[in-house]
Order: sequence, then C-alpha cells, then structure tokens
Amino acid sequence: MITLSLVLLLLSVQWSWAQEDPLLPFSEHLDLEHKVRLKWGFDEIQGTILFELTVNTSGWVGFGFSPKGGMTGADIVIGGVGAKGSYFTDRHAGGNSMPVVDQQQNYKLLSLTESDGKTVMKFQRSIGSCDENDLPITNLPMKLIYAYGQTDDITYHSTRRGTKELNLLKYMPRVNPPNSKYFDMTMINFTIPANHTYYHCKIMKAPTFDHKQHIYRIEPVITNFDLVHHLLLYRCPLSVTEEFETKCYTGMDGECMETVAVWGVGGGAFEFPEVAGLPIGGNVGDFFYRLEVHYNNPNKSAGRVDNSGLRFYYTSELRQHDAAVLMTGLAVVSGYAIPPKAKSFLTYGLCDTAYIPKVLETPHDLQVFSVMLHTHLAGRKVRVGHFRGGKQIDLLAADENYDFEYQEVTNLGKTKTVKLGDKLLVECTYNTEIRSTLTWGGFSTSEEMCLAFLVYYPAMNLSTCISFPDVTSLGSAMGATNADTWLNMMFMNTWNDTSINQYQQTLKRIDQHVIVVNSFNNGSYNKGTLPDLSVIPAAPCMRDSATKNLALPSLLLCLAVQWASF
Repeated sequence: MITLSLVLLLLSVQWSWAQEDPLLPFSEHLDLEHKVRLKWGFDEIQGTILFELTVNTSGWVGFGFSPKGGMTGADIVIGGVGAKGSYFTDRHAGGNSMPVVDQQQNYKLLSLTESDGKTVMKFQRSIGSCDENDLPITNLPMKLIYAYGQTDDITYHSTRRGTKELNLLKYMPRVNPPNSKYFDMTMINFTIPANHTYYHCKIMKAPTFDHKQHIYRIEPVITNFDLVHHLLLYRCPLSVTEEFETKCYTGMDGECMETVAVWGVGGGAFEFPEVAGLPIGGNVGDFFYRLEVHYNNPNKSAGRVDNSGLRFYYTSELRQHDAAVLMTGLAVVSGYAIPPKAKSFLTYGLCDTAYIPKVLETPHDLQVFSVMLHTHLAGRKVRVGHFRGGKQIDLLAADENYDFEYQEVTNLGKTKTVKLGDKLLVECTYNTEIRSTLTWGGFSTSEEMCLAFLVYYPAMNLSTCISFPDVTSLGSAMGATNADTWLNMMFMNTWNDTSINQYQQTLKRIDQHVIVVNSFNNGSYNKGTLPDLSVIPAAPCMRDSATKNLALPSLLLCLAVQWASF
C-alpha cells in the first residue's frame, strides 16, 4: 500500500509538471477566494499576448482592462459555453452598463471549455491597441477587471466581480515558501578606489547545506547607488580553494567564470519561475564563488566604503528543474575596436550550440526564460537572433532602446527552446558620434561589451558560449602584414561613413573564433561565420473574423440591462 501511494504521488507530481505550459509561464489569482485564476505569456517581438482564464463557474465569464479599475472606458471580453455552444465577444464599456460589442473583434479565441464546474477561456490579442476601443498593454502596472455569472444569461454579476493591478509585461512572481531563508554575499567595508572605473573581486564560500536547496529569489544589496554599476556572481572550479580579495582579472580570480547571478544598475529583484530554482548545497556545496562589483566613479570620489552584494532567498522545497545562466556574445578582450564618429556601428558575438557536446558528456536543449542584455555607454540596441538549420527562426530577445542606466534581468514572456545545433547571434548597435578616438572592447565603462546572459533550465555544467573575430583574417582583409601594421592602420585611418561601413562589412564576413567553455574551464575552440540577422516584424493587429458579427440573441437582448460597477 505504501509503495502504491508513493507511485501515485510521483505520478501526480509528474502530471502536474507535465501541465506546465511554456507559453503561459505566469499565473496569478485575481480574487482572494482563488476562484478566478489568470495565466498568461507574451511575445514582445511578435507583439502578442496570450491569456488563459479559469473561473469556478458554469456560467459566463468576463475579463478586461480598465483605466481606473471600474467599468468606464474598460476593454472587455465575455465568453462561456451555453446550450448552443461556446460564445466569445470583444466589447467595451462606456459606463456602468452592459458592455457594447466592438465593431472590430481584436481578441482571438483559442479554446473555451466547461467541465467540473469550471470554465476555461484561452484567448490571444495584440499587445498594442488595435482600435479606439482597445486599451494598449504597456510596461506599467495595469488594472485588470473580472466578473462572472452563475448561468449563461449575461445579466448583473452582483458581488462576483473584482479588480487587481498587475504588470503583465514586467511581471516578477513573488512567492514565500513556509521554510524560506536567505543569506548574503557582499563586500565587507571595502574602500572604493578613487578611479573612474574599478572592478573588485571577492572569492568566498557560500553557506554549507547537507542537502540541495533551491534559490528562488535574488535581490541586490546596494550601499552606494551612485557608484555601483553592476554585480556578477561566478562559480569557481574546484581548483579554487581559498578566500581572498583582489582587483578583478589580475590572477586566480580569472578562473571563476561560470555566471550564477547578475544585476545591473536600474534593476531590482529577480524571482525564478515556479518550475525552476538555482541549486546550492548538496553536490554543489563545495564550490567557491567570485563576487564581482563594477564601481563606476566618474567624479573619482575618495574614501567611500561599500558593503554591496547580493541576497539569496532559498528553500528546501525543490522545484522541478535546476536553473543556470549562460554567458553569450562577444568575448571581452581588447582585440576589436569601434570606430569614432559612427552613427550606428554593429558588433556580433556568435554562440554555436553544436559545439556544446564537445565539452559536456550529457548535453541537452536549453529552455530559456529570462535574459540580461549588457553593453556600456555607447550601446544603443541589443538583439539576440535565433537560428536553426541555417535559417533565422526568431529573435530570442531584443532591446531596441538600450539604456546604460537601466539594466535588469527581464522575463522573455514565454519559455523559448534552444535546441542543440541552434546558433545564437548577439548583435549590439553603438553610437560613437561624439567620440574622436577608437573605442576598444574591455571592462572599463568607456570601453565596450556586447553580452547576453541567458537564464535557462535544466542546468548544465556550462559557462560561456562566445566568439571573437579572427584577428589574422581581419588584418589580412584590411591589407595589414602584421599586428603592428593593423594597429597603425586603425589609429591613422580617416573615419567617415564610407570607411566605417567598409570596416564593419569586413568584420562581418571574416572567420570567427567560436568558444564554448564548461564549468571546469575546459573549452572547445572552433571556427565559424556570422549569419545574417533580420528584424522580425511584429504581427499585425488581430481580427477574429469568425466572431466579428457574432452575437447570440440572448446577448443582444441583454444590451439594455444596466450593470452596476464592474
């Protein structure tokens, strides 16, 4: 009997995990009684958002967006399963009365079912506004409204209504497991040097746990908001066995390169989805970690003491998957340069996942759910192209208005699968019109980077997947006979639109060194070429032609019924 119970328990857990929909990663109950549950996911690149509303009723259900939380000006859908089948209409409300059916039906019904006293309505719409009766979904919190009836006779809802404010496109789940605890990994009374840019590294050990725990939330702990620009936590290989502090990238700290956590200026806390957590303790309990703090001190303030770092909330209630972070993009070294006077100069970093099996015994696909995009002061745009079978299938992530002062880990809106063999191309756009000298790749704020940190599951012992232009091919293509000649050409060149474009095209067509490194700093070094990246246009506003003029007679009869506040 005990064995049977365990088997049933395992099956129920596996079944619940199987129900996780990668297209609907976010979930909130809209009411205190948990009778109304909204799940959603979105694709900002395609410009669409997907909803699934589950309500404990066998009657009609309504959901919408409201400027102030009431009926006036609300954008609403109403649906259900009646005696004649399912019904679903896009509506708007002018006041406390029956919402009027829109002339343009811009919500697309995907499924509508009713069973066991629950109605489940799955539908999609454009993120932007399709007509004057639709409210655009923005990056700010929005007031969501709902109502439902006990029958399919759409009349006054009584108390079966409510409002909840959520930021759908910038959603960060917040859970509080009963056994939740936290620990900090920070600098301790570190005096910040009076340098414009300084990277300080601290090698330390995390708390020890007998059994594996899952970190589910990471918060920044910042004591000098005007000086701390970004934080990175790396896991060290087992060869690192001592705690110490030093200026970054001057010695042994360079061995610790497996990214575990990231934070950038302007960002806040990051919480993992319910399906995944960052592992700590157990078989990963013996590792040391490197905390890297980038201090941006343009005024060269002296004597400032800092205790900044990261706070990790963890639980023994393990989730389905271990999560991890993969660094992709352009290798951070000084062997490439961005010309001055450039309005829109492009650099590229290639991750070819076909080489992952060369450094891992049991590689697998990546389920990517969040990303942090990173450049420095000259960065204006960052895009991550996704290629499969030689063709671009998606933009994995994109920031068309990159802001150096506002960097954060953002949810993709849905879980995207990167299959082994796919290529990821990180494209960064820079503006150097006000600069008169070359901008080199490097760690200083005045130098440049082009990186994308991908947060994914299930975790692999994988550190980086990056590329770098073949400098020999670059010099040869430019007519240089050696490195000194190439450097002289770069410094002496008259940079204008023509020479900038020629240099960019040369960088684009030459061979790249493609580098994949595992957690133990074992790497695979290969050659590759850059694919062509195109911007995927957003989907046009949706038109649900099947329901454009559809309204059951019972709905038409209800148009005159007065409603109280939705």
